[in-house]
Parts: sequence; structure tokens; C-alpha cells
Amino acid sequence: MSRFFRAKPASGIAAKSRFLKDVSDSEESDSDEKREVKSAKDKKLDALELSVKTIENAKKINEWVAIQNGNAKPLGTFGIPRIYIKTIASLEDFLNESLQKEKEAKKKMNATQAKALNSMKNKIKKIIRQFEDEVGKWRQNPILTEDEEIEDDEDLGEFVKSTKKSSIKKNNELYATEFNDEEGFEQVGKGNKPIEYTSENLFKKLREIMEARGKKNTDRLEQIKILQKLLGVAATPYQKIRVLLALIPAQFDYNPSMSNYMNVDMWKNTQEEIKQLLTILETNPHFIIREYVEEEVEDKEPVIESGQTFGIRGSIVSFIDRLDDEFIKSLQNIDPHTTDYVDRLKDETELYATIVRGQIHFEKNELNESTSRVVMRRLEHLYYKPDQVIQTVENTVNLLYPSGVSSSITPSEITQDSSVLIRALCVYLYKNGESLLRTRAMLCHIYHHALHNRFYTARDMLLMSHLQDNIQLSDVGTQILHNRTMVQVGLCAFREGMIKESQSCLQEICGTGRVKELLAQGLQIQKYSQLPPEQEKLDRQRQLPFHMHINLELLECAYLTCSMLLEIPAMAAAGSNPEARKKVISKPFRRMLDYNERQVFSGPPENTRDHIMGAAKALAAGEWQKCQELIGAIKIWDLMPETQKIKEMLNRKIQEEGLRTYLFTYSSYYTTFGLEQLSTMFSLPLNTVTSIVSKMIWNEELAASLDQINNVVVLHRVEPTKVQQLSLMFAEKAFSFVEANERTLEQKQLSGQNQRDQQRQKGQSNQQQNTEKRTTYQKRDGQQQRGRNNFNNVLGNSVRGRTQQNRYRS
Repeated sequence: MSRFFRAKPASGIAAKSRFLKDVSDSEESDSDEKREVKSAKDKKLDALELSVKTIENAKKINEWVAIQNGNAKPLGTFGIPRIYIKTIASLEDFLNESLQKEKEAKKKMNATQAKALNSMKNKIKKIIRQFEDEVGKWRQNPILTEDEEIEDDEDLGEFVKSTKKSSIKKNNELYATEFNDEEGFEQVGKGNKPIEYTSENLFKKLREIMEARGKKNTDRLEQIKILQKLLGVAATPYQKIRVLLALIPAQFDYNPSMSNYMNVDMWKNTQEEIKQLLTILETNPHFIIREYVEEEVEDKEPVIESGQTFGIRGSIVSFIDRLDDEFIKSLQNIDPHTTDYVDRLKDETELYATIVRGQIHFEKNELNESTSRVVMRRLEHLYYKPDQVIQTVENTVNLLYPSGVSSSITPSEITQDSSVLIRALCVYLYKNGESLLRTRAMLCHIYHHALHNRFYTARDMLLMSHLQDNIQLSDVGTQILHNRTMVQVGLCAFREGMIKESQSCLQEICGTGRVKELLAQGLQIQKYSQLPPEQEKLDRQRQLPFHMHINLELLECAYLTCSMLLEIPAMAAAGSNPEARKKVISKPFRRMLDYNERQVFSGPPENTRDHIMGAAKALAAGEWQKCQELIGAIKIWDLMPETQKIKEMLNRKIQEEGLRTYLFTYSSYYTTFGLEQLSTMFSLPLNTVTSIVSKMIWNEELAASLDQINNVVVLHRVEPTKVQQLSLMFAEKAFSFVEANERTLEQKQLSGQNQRDQQRQKGQSNQQQNTEKRTTYQKRDGQQQRGRNNFNNVLGNSVRGRTQQNRYRS
């Protein structure tokens, strides 16, 4: 401890004993100034206390230069005070909150403040990295006693005690400065009187905490600790319910940031408290928690007669929704390639059990709106999972049910079949849910059917629901779910060998070049556009957890393979006709193919795109065996179930499309094709070759006839005459002239209308004259319009008819 000494005499004068002093000496000594001699440790403690006060005051006014100058340093060899760890941890939280609106704040900050903010950002990162373990312990237990090495130091303990008291002196009327812990501190209030928590003053303390909630400078963690103490002293079920209804939201509100996720330990505590609340309500059915209650007894125990129920204002479904949202937010922020993500994902089973238990509670009390919301939450945890995972989760949850608890919507016997379970949940939402919930339930149901290769069922549900007509009017989350459903339906069609249907389903998503963004699996940075910070923040909050992602490389591979099987025969059918080549099925595939053909040197394929481009060029050249080898060498097919079956389907499709490409390419050079020869060339059965050729003739893709007696295909070559070619050229030029005249006339009418509007506004004196002129103009314009339309219709129909006939004839 520090000691006080009188100042030393001047040099050369011997110091007198205090027993030999006379009066003059005493008067002299009274006038001398006494100075305080402190140990090095006390000096460092004083400097630390001063720095902490400086930082706290600067934080209140957002003064970053003062925060930067208030360097709070540990005591070196004297240890690391807990107040230092608390200061840097709180400073990191304050810095994160400021950085969330960094760009807006920089506009208002001057250059000095902005520079100090950036400097503190780098400095805090370095300090936090240095004391990572200590900060982690502080965040897990910020209220308990000091570390063991600091606990035995009396001076440091007194300093920590004094600093803690001074930091929360403004709120000492509501709760105490310290807790009764291992160091012997006790909680005191106004007048240094100890505060006791009993069941008698529980409602009073609870009301005080609720009034202080949300106010500035309210210590949220302190409120949580007090509510936990109140829960420990609660004697009746009603008191426990009231405390839990205040404690659960307080824990959710502890982290006010929307970007940071809730502490995992606090999340687990909150989950246990929700389960405790449900248990109390199950054992005391005369209490019902509703969102709308007319009258409620605030500060006394209610008197309930037998057979009656007592309503308490609250919302359990909002607790479950927030618990699920915080779980998803944590998965969004944890690196998916680490074991932390897997460990966090294991908590989903407990969360799912809480959701199911909430559903049973709402069913029992006939809370239909809450039941619909929690059923939707349950469905969103199941629709994307395979059967084995769903059955394992359901079996685990059934074991966690309390005895005598069961659901009428999903009884235990239907949970063994995932399709029946999903159907039961969706049917309930179809009947009782709101419009948005019905839409999302339908999309989840279609997704589940597509995931299990029931393409026709998924397609029929999608077409009958007409969701694609108005999906652009829904919220962003529902649009993302629609995109995921369309992609899954396309992959289902691909697995079933329906190439055209698969390409049409995947075209809308994969053809945009924004697959990541549309599926909410990452932010795709655009080349010439920059999102505002608010929009980017919202997009990051909508990202799906990693375990829900659809493999983008597999998706691109399936889309490009379907495009290859459709585009190569279409390009061969177009031949050298420039008009026919303009009809593009897949623009991304055409761009990649053109880029690959412009390459001076092309080496062996290295990735999925190179394999598909090489296969496309081989298919166009008639080398279907090489095309099969390149497609089969793609390793991404191993991620699909029944890989060998899919490769066999692709080999068969490549043979068939190779035959079609060959017929389109060489039909102008031959008069007949032998069916047996075609069967041998492409290793296809004769019946399959005959079927393909017949279909091409029926669809007017091939000008030929089938001679089944001689087993050949007779080709009909109809070349247009010179007059027909000139007529086609004339029709196209006349059509372009008509379109140019229409545009010119419309511009002229628009300018004339503007002039007439200006004349009409000049004055009321010429109103009648202007009206007559306008009537005359409108009549003349109508005559011109009718004459132009008649000419356009006659000539346009003639041109279109003649062009279509010549195309069919050729």
C-alpha cells in the first residue's frame, strides 16, 4: 500500500528527530508541502484508471482522437487487470458498431477523426490477437471474479472493485455494483444497503428492469444476471413464466448488431429456457400465453378458479423464430470449412425438437396463426434433406418428447416416411396458412418431389399453382426459394434424361450469369456496378448456410451439357443460313463455343467447361466416341446419385444427337441413306434409328421420306429458283422500309401532339379554334394511320407467308 512521508531537508543539513523539534520547526513543517510516495504498481494502476476514464468519456461523444490517445496498457510484470481486458473488449464492440455505418460516418467525420478511426481499427485487432484467450474468457463470463493470479492481489482487487462501482454508479438505484461471489463482494443499492431478491419483491424488481430496458446506458448483461437471479427465487409457476418472458427477450437483445450472431453459450441457455417455459405451460394448462390479452394482473399472483384459464401477454412463436434466425445467422458467419461449423450444425437437432414441441403446444391451445408459423419453420428444416437424414432426425426428436405429448398434424406413425411427413405439413399450410406461407409451402413441396426424382409430379404442381406468373411480386426470400426450386426441377429432369425440359428449367437462372446471387449462395461482384452499403448488407443477411447450397459447378455442368445436346444439332440444321443461325437456344454456350473456336492453340481440357467445349466440337465433327470420352471424364458427375446410370444416359443421348447432326450436315450431299449403315455408324439399334428419322420427317426438320421396303431414307432436295430468291430479298427489304416509315411517322405525330398541347394552353380566347384544328388533325391522322396499317398488314402477311413457305419447301 502507498505511504505518506514528509519531504526531505535540503542537502547539507542533517535531518532532525521528530522528538527534538521545537515550535519553529513545527511551524516550518506545517508550511511544507507533503508529497505522496507510491509504488510502481500503484502508479501503473492510477495511469490505467485515468486511461480507462478517458476512453469511456471519449466513447460517449464518439471522439476517436481522444480514444487513440488514451492508451490503456497492462501492468507488465504486475499482471493483466481484468479492467484492462474489459476495456479492450468493450472498445472492440464499440468499434464494430461504428464500422457498420463506417461509410456514412466518414462523410460526417473530418479527416483527423477518420484517420484515428482507421488507426484504432488496426490497433485493436493487434491487441485482441495478443490477449485472445483473456478476451474470450471475459466474453464467456464478464461478471465473475478475476483470474487466479489476480485474485490473491489485494491492491488490484480493490482497484477492480472501485472501477466497477464507478462505471455503473448511474444505475445503482436499480441494481447493485457487484454480485456475491468468491471474492466476498455483495450487491448493494442506494445508500450502500444490500439488495435481496425474494419471491415477495420479485414483481417490483421485474417492473424496474422492464422500465429500464431499452434506455440509454443500460447494462444489458447486468439485467440478464438479475433476471437469472429472479428466476432462481421464483416460487410459483406464474412467477417463473413472468421472469422467463422477460429473460428470453433480454438475452436476444444483448447483441444489438444485426450482422454479428448471438453467443453460442447464451443461445443454448436461451433454448433451455424456452424448453423450460414450454414444460411449465404443459404441467400448468390453466396458464396460456397469447399475444393479445385484454386484462393482466401485473404485480400480484392471479387467483384462478378451477376449470378456467388465465391469459398472459407474450409470444412463444416469436421466441422460436428468433432462436431459429440466430442459429442461421451463426452458420452464415462461421467458416464452413472448419470443425466449428460442423459442431454448430449439430445443434440443429435440439433446435428442431424445440420447434416440434412448440408446434404441439400451439395445436393443443388452438393457436392457429402460431401453429402455421412454426409448421413453416419445421418444413424449412426438412424440405432439402434426403430421406435418411429426415428419418434419423425424426427418430431422435421422438425420443426427446415428454411422455404423453403428441401431434395431431404429424403423428408418430407418419414421421417414418419423409414424403408423407412433408405432405402432411404442406397440406396443413395449404388449408390454414396465409398467402405467403401457402406459396412457400408449395415451393418446398415441389423442391422435395424434384429432389427425389418425381419430375412429373413436381412439374404438374408447378404448372397448376401458376407461381411463376406472380413470383416477381413476392418478397426476396420467396423469390430465392423459387429459384432454388426451378434449379432442382431442372436437375431432376436431367437425371431422368429429359434434356429439353432440363435446359428450359435451368435457362432462366444459369443464362443470366448471376447464379450465385439468384440462389443466395454468395455475392457476385458486377464489373461496372457497385451496390450501396445498405443493399450489400441486406444481401449478406439473406445468404443461405453452406449445408443448404446447391453445387454450382454441377449445375453449370448439367446446363452446358443440355445446351450442347440441343445447340449442336440446331447449328447443323441452320447450316450456312444466317437467319437460321440467329436463333440461339443458349447464349452462354454460344459465347463459350465462339471463344473456344477463336483460340489459336487449345491444349488438353483442364476444367469442366473445357471438357464440354471439346465434346461439342467433336460432336459437330461427327466424332461421337470422342465426345462420349470427354463427357465421361468429367469428375463432377460423381456427386450425383447413380452416377453410372447418368453416364449411360448421356452416352445414349450423344449417339442420338450425333445421328441427327450427321443427317442435318450431309443431307444436301446424298440422295439416300441406308438405315442399317446409320445404325452401324452410331451403334444404335435399327428401331431407334428408324424412330429418330421418322420423328425428324414428321417435324419437318428433314425433307425426306422413309422407304421401309428397301430400308433407306430418300432425301428430297428442293432448291429455290432465282425468282424465289429475288422475291425473298425484295420482301425483306420492303419489310425493313415499312418499319422505318412507321417509326418516322410516329415521331412526327408525337411532335405534332406536343405543338397542339402548347397551343391549347395559350389562352381561353382561342380555345374553340384550337379545338377545331385538333379535331381536323385527329381525323387526318386517323386516315393516315388506317392507310398505313392496311398497307403494313397486307405486305407483312404476304412477306411472312412467302418466307415461311420457302423455308418449309427448302
